[in-house]
Amino acid sequence: MTIDLDPPTVKVDPLGPAKLGPITLRNRVIKAATYEGLTPKGLVTDELIEFHRQPAAGGVGMTTVAYCAVAADGRTAPGQITWRDDAMPGLRKLTDAIHAEGAAVSAQIGHAGPVAGAKYNGAPALAPSTQFRLTTQTLARAATVADIERITAQHVDASKRAIEAGFDAIELHFGHNYFISSFLSPRTNRRKDRYGGSLENRARLARETARAVRDAVGDRIAILAKLNMDDGVAGGFWVDEAIQVAQWLEQDGSLDALELTAGSSLLNPMYLFKGDAPLREFAAAMPQPTKLGIQLVGKHFLREYPYRDAYLLDDARQIRAAVTMPLVLLGGITGKASMDLAMEEGFQFVAIARALLREPDLVNRITAETHRPGLCNHCNKCMTAIYGGTHCVLRKP
Repeated sequence: MTIDLDPPTVKVDPLGPAKLGPITLRNRVIKAATYEGLTPKGLVTDELIEFHRQPAAGGVGMTTVAYCAVAADGRTAPGQITWRDDAMPGLRKLTDAIHAEGAAVSAQIGHAGPVAGAKYNGAPALAPSTQFRLTTQTLARAATVADIERITAQHVDASKRAIEAGFDAIELHFGHNYFISSFLSPRTNRRKDRYGGSLENRARLARETARAVRDAVGDRIAILAKLNMDDGVAGGFWVDEAIQVAQWLEQDGSLDALELTAGSSLLNPMYLFKGDAPLREFAAAMPQPTKLGIQLVGKHFLREYPYRDAYLLDDARQIRAAVTMPLVLLGGITGKASMDLAMEEGFQFVAIARALLREPDLVNRITAETHRPGLCNHCNKCMTAIYGGTHCVLRKP
């Protein structure tokens, strides 16, 4: 008799239900946080609700509202939602609408730090160290320890308010050189105190924030974090350090899952998106002198990277090999094949952004086995539509 010592491989269905911390999603597909541009007064609008209701009705397990700043000085654009009293009724209306479609809903929370829009926030952008931001012609001020403590406490307050508003999950923003991500990066963090220098010090803020939030909310809500694997700039945060930070976060036990991302909104935004860089469309959407700047030197800031499905997988599988906690694979998930690939590689969830702008009912189509090859062509012109409400410019109304 032959004894097979290897356990049989269990095939995970991305369209089957899955636990995420204290909640159960109807499937493993998450609509990734995508800046909506639909809150001109910092309040939920019917358009914002519809933006998230469509993929919820289209079958996703959870949709993510982006980006809800923990403080007014942490906004990247005017009109972004902050966690103030008058925003709460609208947020509850939004979560009720998503739940009515059978999906869960997450709120991405964070502070933009050096990426924040200082000119319209009426306050200086905050960074680990003083730095000049060329794209906005503004100087980011070095955050004091008091600033760090305030922003950490504001993450806690935002998390509690998310529970009050009916959210099932929160996503802490540790990516794209926003405040916490900028502390992780040696390119942007030149501090000499306990928050700078060694990786352990640079990771302190991420760990302290996640711990503070978990201690405050317990298991009343699922907690994810969006973690950069690679800033996409020389001298920045890279996957070797990301592996260690992921291991520390796992050891801390403060998170239910990590969503893996890349790129710097501050220094190299196209590194995350891959595909075409829509320079002409960006220039057309901007006032002078920004328009002229994009026309003259935009190709050096908005660099093009070739697109392929599951394009973050090479880096992400290195994180997967180093931790056992649930991971969310982001980047070029466009259909059943890339979803299955993610499951085969050991990821528990996938996150989709652009493909759902093109086809909000993508998951239902796949479930019904009627989905042809995805329609998203990665032209990235949706990036330039944020100023009038994010949408796929190729999709018929």
